[in-house]
Parts: sequence; structure tokens; C-alpha cells
Amino acid sequence: MSFYDGSAPVFIHTLTALSAILTKAEAYAKSQSIDPDALLNAQLHPTMYPLKRQVQAACDAAARGCARFAQLDMPSFPDTETTFAELHARIDKVVSSIKAIAPDKFDGADKREITFPSGPNQTRTVTGQQYLNHMALPNFFFHCTTAYDILRHKGVELGKRDFLGA
Repeated sequence: MSFYDGSAPVFIHTLTALSAILTKAEAYAKSQSIDPDALLNAQLHPTMYPLKRQVQAACDAAARGCARFAQLDMPSFPDTETTFAELHARIDKVVSSIKAIAPDKFDGADKREITFPSGPNQTRTVTGQQYLNHMALPNFFFHCTTAYDILRHKGVELGKRDFLGA
């Protein structure tokens, strides 16, 4: 398997599944006469990000990871989304930006050094393979899973197949 195959398509597939989950959440809010903001701002714990920020963070992890692997400028997406439609648009933008990267741009990324922020005024440098395995994918799946968990906790009928995607 190429480094590209183990990264970009994984992000695209799971972001697509996350978008479908948000569609179900929006339909649930409408069917139950729930203010969509109640779901968009829901948290599992007061110290954790709300749903909308979980989606933004998942998008950032995917977009920034792929940019780092392909040695491209870091994409910037301001965290201004406040509606389901805006979150869908953000996911669409990120998926489009990842699809626009030629797979050969990932060649050698597994061995290249990647430097990334690791705290206030701190950076860390690891190989691309280490970054993918120990930072990019775990961080991405953490935020996708937390978004899923928030919605399940709020009563949206979701199952593992929703998370795994079609």
C-alpha cells in the first residue's frame, strides 16, 4: 500500500461519513423540534469542544496532515461555522482540497521529516510515518468519534455503520 493510500482516502472516506452523520443529526433535530443549536453546541463534558468544533478539528487534522505529507502550504479554514449547512460546506472544501492533491505528491512522505506545533511555542519533528500513525490519524479519529458520540448521547439514531460510512 502506498503512503497516499493509507492517508488521503482514509480522511476523505471518514469525512464523507461524518457529513452523512451531520445530515442525520439535522433531520433528527427537525423531526423532534429541537433547535439545531442545541446539537451544534452540545458537549460530552464542559471541558470538551462542542460538536461544531469537533467537526472543525477533524477537518483541520485531515487538511493539515495531507498538506504536510505533500509539502504544500498549510490550508487555513477560519472556525466560523455555526450551522449544519456551514459544517457540510467546510467538509466539502476539505475533501475537495485533499482530492486536488496528486497522489505522487505523497511519495517519500513516510520518510520525510515533518515538524508540527506541539504546544505553546513548541514544535516536534518526526518522520511522516510517525506523524501519520501517532498524530494525524489518531487526532482525526478522536474528533470524528467525539462528534459521533455527542450526537448519540443527544439521541440521534446512529450506529457503527454510520461511523464507518457506506
